[in-house]
Amino acid sequence: MELETAVARYVDHLAVERGLAANTTLAYARDLRRYTWWCRSRGLIDLSEISANDIDDFAASLRSAADQGPALSASSAARCVIAVRGLHRFAVAEGWVDANVSVHSVPPAAPRRLPKALEYQQVAAMIDNAGDSSTPIGLRNRALIELLYGIGARVSEIVGLDVDDVRLDEATVIVTGKGDKQRLLPLGDFAADAVDAYLVRGRPALAQKGKAGPKLLLGARGTPMSRQSAWTVISAAAEAAGVAGAVSPHSLRHSFATHLLAGGADVRVVQELLGHSSVTTTQIYTHLSADTLRQVYAESHPRAR
Repeated sequence: MELETAVARYVDHLAVERGLAANTTLAYARDLRRYTWWCRSRGLIDLSEISANDIDDFAASLRSAADQGPALSASSAARCVIAVRGLHRFAVAEGWVDANVSVHSVPPAAPRRLPKALEYQQVAAMIDNAGDSSTPIGLRNRALIELLYGIGARVSEIVGLDVDDVRLDEATVIVTGKGDKQRLLPLGDFAADAVDAYLVRGRPALAQKGKAGPKLLLGARGTPMSRQSAWTVISAAAEAAGVAGAVSPHSLRHSFATHLLAGGADVRVVQELLGHSSVTTTQIYTHLSADTLRQVYAESHPRAR
């Protein structure tokens, strides 16, 4: 079977049969387009022509700039190799080829970096600088930041919320995450108040400007708010609050997890709140702050002073 045909069928399988999220499916498709281009440039048109050495050479090419695109980071290269392995595994299962030539291909190890967390005072300052709270947009921005920090959801999950997903009377939010998996999250008082104010005094005015539909967060034209618009709001609020460095919606998710664990929350509970499939992913947030490390060192080491 031709490689391009196999890729198209595999991507359809991911979207329809496995029900992967749209963004995840697009990422797989993008990585496999790069793989297809690389194979075609070397005269490899059919799946049966590809060897284990070819896949190893492709994996090595990902870390250097080439005609098929710029060099990828270790994490992006790893994702690309995983996509290729999934394709070849699927090809064997479908009977298109006899052997999985990717079985020994190992994705490059991504460097382990500590996530950047904001101080609570910085988050509070961003909320205060989210815009004029007497305007619909200001109320929406405040609700956006309170939700991102208050429930720790991904930005795609926040902008994907419907009005009915927020249950103010129960102080809960139903979030739909990766793979369309839903989780019920508690809604704190500050976030609940911000959402309530937006629903009463902000959203109705925005909804009048366009076809709002059921989505909770709306743009200036009355259409559902996009992920890109949410990024812009967060960046602007951080700049107005004087928060240095790049601040994104994910920074608030990092801060949510870090502050919970620093406050004594169990890592398994935080895992459930974040929607992580593995506790290993959550454990990257269990790092101690530099101030905590210095304090413990000063109090515990005999030669610290």
